[in-house]
Amino acid sequence: MDVMGDKATLFETGRFVQPSEPGDAGEVAEEAVEEVRQRLAAEAGDVEAMSVLGAMLLRRGDLDGAEPQLRAATAAGDRAAANNLGVLLHQRGYADEAAGWWRIAAVAGSAAAAHALGRHHRERGDEPAAEYWLRQSAEQGHALGAYALADLLEHRGDAGAEAWMRTAAEHGHREAAYRLARAIDRRAALEGEDGSDNGVELLAEAEQFYRQAAARGHRRAALHLGAILEKRGELKEAGRWYLTSAKDGEARAACALGFLLRDAGDTESAAVWWLRAAQDGDGNAANALGALHAERGETQTAERWYRAAMDAGDDNGAYNLGLLCAEQGRTAQAEQWYRRAAYAGHREAANALAILLLQGGDTTGAEPWFSKAAEAGSVDAAFNLGILYAGRGTEEDARAALRCYERAAAAGHTEAALQVGIARLRDGDEQAAERHLRCAAGGGSAEAAYRLATVLDARRPPEPAHELGEPAHERTECEEWYERAASQGHRRAQVRVGMLAAARGDVVEAARWYREAAEAGSRNGAFNLGLLLAREGSEPEAAVWWTRAADAGHGRAALRLALVYARRGELAEGQRWADRAVTLGPAEVSRRAERLRDALRQELSA
Repeated sequence: MDVMGDKATLFETGRFVQPSEPGDAGEVAEEAVEEVRQRLAAEAGDVEAMSVLGAMLLRRGDLDGAEPQLRAATAAGDRAAANNLGVLLHQRGYADEAAGWWRIAAVAGSAAAAHALGRHHRERGDEPAAEYWLRQSAEQGHALGAYALADLLEHRGDAGAEAWMRTAAEHGHREAAYRLARAIDRRAALEGEDGSDNGVELLAEAEQFYRQAAARGHRRAALHLGAILEKRGELKEAGRWYLTSAKDGEARAACALGFLLRDAGDTESAAVWWLRAAQDGDGNAANALGALHAERGETQTAERWYRAAMDAGDDNGAYNLGLLCAEQGRTAQAEQWYRRAAYAGHREAANALAILLLQGGDTTGAEPWFSKAAEAGSVDAAFNLGILYAGRGTEEDARAALRCYERAAAAGHTEAALQVGIARLRDGDEQAAERHLRCAAGGGSAEAAYRLATVLDARRPPEPAHELGEPAHERTECEEWYERAASQGHRRAQVRVGMLAAARGDVVEAARWYREAAEAGSRNGAFNLGLLLAREGSEPEAAVWWTRAADAGHGRAALRLALVYARRGELAEGQRWADRAVTLGPAEVSRRAERLRDALRQELSA
């Protein structure tokens, strides 16, 4: 008799076949009719009908009814029946006898039986035999065989694992597609760290396999696909995949969906998904709920969720408890929670603990925690450690501080970049200084913008003149940086922008910037504003600003006031301001003020 093909292959996963759920009445009736037809054919000696009938009964869980049909078909040489007989015996607990029938079917060319036989040998630790049979199955295009072979090779660290995982994925195996996507995703991350363009292509390939697995109901693939889409800014589609994954029971997807909804302004819906994820043991979701209640002032509820996060193994729970206690002024408890998280390796908790100790005057205790946090990658801790070293004043500590600042600056810390820029200026390395100042200024540091402007200003050649002798003015980069710093409230930059405007003849603009600087406490701004007002004929108002500048220690303003009062005939007041100018300096001002004071003194004594 001819050997039949795999017409009723059931053993795919190694799990017991469960009775199918009843469908609608039409489907049930159709199945019943088909079973009767196959039974009549089997009773008439049709081997294929015996095999199909045995498979139908096996699928329904009727092992006693299926076994004689499968044995009869197997005896007649049907390899599908031999495979399914192996399934039946495996379910009954006769693994060795099942393997015997699988071997018969596999030798006859059944890819499903070769897969089952390969898994049987692997479960018993016979990896060479397992690889042989799994390879037989995989090479015949059996998706499960390819996946099982890939899994075995991957376990052994064999480079050929990915090729078989890809084969299984391309044949529709969803777990293979997911695992292949994860492997490619990890490789893309490494390529991205190295700055290679290949990372983008790998990520696109990973996305393709995530989609394949997610479309077949793989909830973790849907989660990772959602994360890729969210990172790319495709939030609607990301939300759909998170929702799909969350409904299938993936807590991390429910948590991610919560964050997506929160960012969209729907806090109430976010809380619903966070609650669902937290109840399933997601610590991140529990932390999010804690933060939500903390924002609402519900500190007891927040604390309960932070503790739940901690119980779920999320160290952020202890850190957040520390933050909560610190905000409430419960310093001792905050220190306790920070320590717990810090000892578990939470770098920001280590940094927060160090700050807490530093605020309490325990510099010795703070330093190792700053150091530990910095070594773990905390940028803020590296910067804070730099401040700690710089405050000690020794040359060795200054070098250590600079190393800390450089580490933080390399990670994008704005203030650290400013400190490195200042140090390089002090060392005379203008090129390195400019590079760091640009980074800090670009990050929003007004002081860095001002210092960068001064570096560029010093290089600026004298402005050329038109043929008619009028100064030609083109907006320079240094002016742009001065204005950026000035707009951020930097007083010296505001004075400088005012000076540049005055040099252009724009008195209104100059006065505006001088006034802004003066009102913020700049004595130079007050003095310059006074000069501008005096030139415009408003000497009484100028005197008001010079008085403010002189009271803040500006010698030239004091000298100007002495001259104003001398011209008015108020000699005693003029002498008083001249005395003040002599004291304040600088040297040239002191000399002039001294001559004026002596003259006023002689006039008063005459």
